[in-house]
This record gives sequence, structure tokens and C-alpha cells, in this order.
Amino acid sequence: MVAADSAARAQALRAQLEAHNHSYYVLDAPQVLDAEYDRLFQELQALEADYPELLTSDSPTQRVGGKALETLLPVAHRVPMLSIRTETDIEDSGAVKFDTYVRSELGLDQSAPPVEYTAELKFDGLAINLRYEQGVLVQAATRGDGETGEDVTANVRTIRVIPLRLHGEVPDVPDVIEVRGEIYINRSDFEAMNETQRAAGEKLFVNPRNAAAGCIRQLDSRITARRPLSFFAYGTGETTGWILPARHSDVLDTFAAWGFPVNTDRAVVLGADGLIAYHRRIGETRNALAFDIDGVVYKVNSIALQRQLGFRSREPRWAVAHKYPAQEALTEVIDIEVQVGRTGAITPVARLKPVFVGGVTVTNATLHNEDEVRRKDIHIGDTVVVRRAGDVIPEVVRAIVERRPPGAREFVMPVTCPSCSSAVQRDEDEAVARCSAGLYCPAQRKQALLHFASRRALDIEGLGEKIVDQLVDSSMVRTPADLFQLDVASLAALERMGDKAAANLVEAIEHCRDTTLARFIYGLGIRNVGESTARDLAAHFRGLDALMAADELLLQQVSDVGPVVAQSVAAFFAEQHNRQVIAELVAAGIQFAPIAAPEKPAPGVTGKTFVLTGTLPTLSRDEAKARIEAKGGKVSGSVSKKTHYVVAGEEAGSKLIKAQELGVTVLDESALFALLTQVGT
Repeated sequence: MVAADSAARAQALRAQLEAHNHSYYVLDAPQVLDAEYDRLFQELQALEADYPELLTSDSPTQRVGGKALETLLPVAHRVPMLSIRTETDIEDSGAVKFDTYVRSELGLDQSAPPVEYTAELKFDGLAINLRYEQGVLVQAATRGDGETGEDVTANVRTIRVIPLRLHGEVPDVPDVIEVRGEIYINRSDFEAMNETQRAAGEKLFVNPRNAAAGCIRQLDSRITARRPLSFFAYGTGETTGWILPARHSDVLDTFAAWGFPVNTDRAVVLGADGLIAYHRRIGETRNALAFDIDGVVYKVNSIALQRQLGFRSREPRWAVAHKYPAQEALTEVIDIEVQVGRTGAITPVARLKPVFVGGVTVTNATLHNEDEVRRKDIHIGDTVVVRRAGDVIPEVVRAIVERRPPGAREFVMPVTCPSCSSAVQRDEDEAVARCSAGLYCPAQRKQALLHFASRRALDIEGLGEKIVDQLVDSSMVRTPADLFQLDVASLAALERMGDKAAANLVEAIEHCRDTTLARFIYGLGIRNVGESTARDLAAHFRGLDALMAADELLLQQVSDVGPVVAQSVAAFFAEQHNRQVIAELVAAGIQFAPIAAPEKPAPGVTGKTFVLTGTLPTLSRDEAKARIEAKGGKVSGSVSKKTHYVVAGEEAGSKLIKAQELGVTVLDESALFALLTQVGT
């Protein structure tokens, strides 16, 4: 016999865990820490192990999957799972045609008020029928041919967003309710799942829809339990003991109250104008969705009018799917070329046989980097799948290897930049290859100038993006050295640049001739060299000539300079183009302030990591950072277990909270001063 208190405890634990599952997976608002959830889960597992008769089909412990099935059994749908007619006209007229048809079928003339519709997303996943009896999930079945599907109950039980028991007491839920919806996988989860497959050397999934279908229709529910499946409810099948609400939108609201995830992008609209506005709105925001859709669905909202309209050729007259332009298409790779980005990144680009996809004709598509070309096994001459989503740059999804012609050629990454012929380099820990001529390369010219003039580099006030665009586009400036040849007359001739603004900019350029070696090194834009590394290089070599002459071994003697940074610095100065620009800058009068002798270290600061947050009483953020670094400390932008001190001022935010959670020492400005003024021994 099971003790009454054990049975009551098991029931309470099931209720708690399902409530936490709903908060975490459906509402995205977890109510407890993972450790507390695990404690409750393990307690329920132990109770069910001690008293097997306490185990119920709706227990959260059943979501981990069980023994593999030998086959999926057929399930006859009591109410057929019918498909919805698709409106092939993807423009606004598709909505107008449907509204005109509905009004005609209902006998409404021009004077009648507009018809009310529910507008929803058309999810690109696997349709599923969930049968609940007395509020408990008893069966899940695929659509199949509409009449007969497959029993996938064991697999569906593992999907945490699907309630095993409806929220609410038994008298408040139907005797029988079949809830229909779509099982899908978010795009980010799909990419992560494929990364896991790739790391394990296993076959990759083609797209989120196929992955979702495959996860549900396989025989081992333990595998399904490990897949990131989600679900949205959108309709009903058989119902018993339930008075159907008057409107379809009310049905969806009831589903949400029972614990089902119901997509919030649904809307109740009036007439053709409302349908058009909804179709346009979703089309504009489609790419921001976390999951794939291929259109929207319009349904007459009134259940009574749905019944009046009925069905035609096993399709409901009261609903239609209004699709968007196709986002994938097949075409051929004519060639693979490379483009040089503003930061020197070398990106392979597929030149395609023109193909209409996503509403436009596509002739080029990004291949991202050399590793992606290899991973996707793209050859010149291949037939490929191309995807375009809205304004996103088209990409090649995969090659159709079975169609590869005999003369197909592999892509070879160039060893020199196609823009300036400088060496192409790729760090060991990076997927992107880059041109090494940051100061000289025409493709990087604008970015190099903006970085050179930035506040933490040469700090040329007034030299912004719009002016740089004009200077480069008019060929007035090719390298940073050319800035020092500009005069007021030539600058004043630029658009929106009068005599006064031109004079101010010339003065700012003149002022920056006197700088520090650290700022100059940072302004060169050397790959992997930030402000801190630039200061370390300046302090170590104490002169530009010594730095430029250093090899990788000498560079690695600098504090915090490892092989990757050393290689980047050496490669930069090995380029004759870069050395020429530096020589021109020195000839233009760039002078470096003498490097002061290093300050005596402060025992409490040297080697320690600080994080600054909030507003300090007297020091600016930059001043505090400079003082810490002068004493041998480091300043980081984020708090972690490796942080030694957080310096907090007024209106300190999340960094202070995290420091308190991790037990990191928190200092105010006066305590920071005390640390900085400690004398080393």
C-alpha cells in the first residue's frame, strides 16, 4: 500500500514541475533555479521508483523517453486532418480574392459590415493531433494522409512545451479534446543541433522542418527527448463535453489558458484591408522570427459562419493559406570569387546562374568563409540550393552532389589580396582569412581612416564617416598620411563642409601630429592589437623603429603578447605597403611624446583585473582605467570569476549585482585611490 502522504507528495511534485516547465519553456520566465528544479525532479523520481503504482502517464519524469518501438502504429483520425487551400497570388490581391469569395458565399452585399477574421502564421513544421481525455494526454498522431496518421505519443511526451495534463480542474476541461498544431524547431536550435551532429561526425539535417519531422517519426523516444522541439497550437479535432466558443480567436485564448503555447503574432482583423495589413506586417518582420514560416493563414473568426460555409473538396471554405515568395531555389554555381570587406575579411562569393527567389532575381550568394565552402562541399559547376530571406544577403545552403558534373572544380582561397596584392593571412583560431595591408588596401581604406582618427587613436575631432566617404570617393585621401596634406580650400569644397568646418578639421589634424607611441600603434589598426596591447608594445620597445624591426620571438617577450598577436604584428610590418605609409606619416611630422619611466607597481593592483561600473565622483571612466593600467592592473568590460575588483560609482547596474553574486570585492573611488597609492616593496 502507498502511504497517503507519499501519494499526495507525488501529486504535488507533478503539479510543481509541470508549472515550472510551463514557465520556463512556454512563458520563457523561469520561476526557480535549475538546482531547485533538479531537486524536485529527483525527489519525484525516487518516489515513483519506491512506489511504481504512483507513476502516471502525465508525470514529468516520462519526458525523458523510454524503450524504442519496433514500428509506429496507425491512428485513424476521428475528425480528418484536412489541408487548407493555398492562395497562389502572393500579392495583396490574394487577400482581396479570399474576402470577396467569403462574402459571396455568405450572400453579403456591399452594405454589409466587413467580415471578422483571425489571421495567424503558417508554420513550417510537422502537423500533429494531440488527444486529451479527462485533461490528460493519451495519444499523439501525425497528419498522415489526413484520414490515418502514425502514433507518436511516446515521442511527443518528451516535448516540454506540450502539457501532459491540461491546466485547470477536471470539471473545467472537456471530457475529450483534440488539439491540433505544429511541431517545429527554432532556427538557432537547428544550427546548434547541426553543430553537435557535425562534431560527432554524423549526417547533418537539411532544414528545420525535415529535422522536426524526422525527430517525431523515429522509433526511439530517448533520441527525441534530446532534440530541441517546440509546438504551437492552432485548431481542434474531436471534442466531447465542451461547448465550443463563439469565435476561433476565443478557442486560441482557451488553449493558452490550458497551458498550450499559442503564437502571439495572431490578430483579429476586419475585411480585406485587415488581411492585407497583417500580410504586409508579418512579411516585413518575418526574418526576425525565431522560426521558419512560409506564409500566413486567414480564418473566418465566427464558428457559426465557419459551419455555414462548410467544406469544398475536403478543404474548408472558411480558411486559406496566403504564402510569401519562395525563399529557396535551385541554380548553378558559375564561379567562386572573393570579396574584400572593410576590415580586410576575404569572403568567397558564389557567382550564380540567375534565379528568382525570395521575390528578387539572385546572381550572387555569400559562402561566408573557406571552411564553409569545404563543409558544404561546394564546387564550381555544382547545382545548389540558394536561400534568400527578405533583405538578408542570399546564401548557398547546400550542393546537390548527385548532379555534380564531371568538370566541377574545387575552390582555392587566394594567397594574395585581389584588391592590393598584399599577403592573405588567417589566424589559427579564426575561420576568416584577411588581407594584411590594413593601411594601404583600397577595400579597407575608409575603415582604416576612421580607426586612425578615432578618439582612442589619433583623436581627430570632426573626421566622421560622411567626410571620410567623400575624401575617399573623390580620391583626395588614399592613406592616413594623405590627411596631413589637406587644406581648407579643398575641404571646404566638400558637400556640407563650409570654410569654418574645414578650418576646424585642418586644425584638428594639425593638433594630432603630437601624439603618443601607444596611440599611434593602436591607430595603425593591426589585427589583434587593442589599446592595452598597444600600450604594452610601446612601453616595451619605447620606439617605432625597434617595434618594426622585432620578429615574432622578440614580440612574444612583451607582456600578454602570445603567438597569435606576435604573428599579426610581424605580418603587418612585413608588408612594404604598410611600412611606406608609416614612413609618410613620420615625414608628415608625426611626433611621439617621451615615454615616461614606468610607475612603481602597487601591490594591490599589479596583475589584478578590475571592472568599472557607474559614475565615479571625480574620475572619468577613462581616467580610472588609465590609472589602474599605469600601476600594472587590467580593466575588463565584464564581470567573471576571474575578476578581482569591481569599482562601483553612482547608478551602478548589472555588473555590480553580478559582482555581489560572485563574491567579487567591490570598491568605491576612495578605496581605489588607496589601492593605487600603495607602495611596492
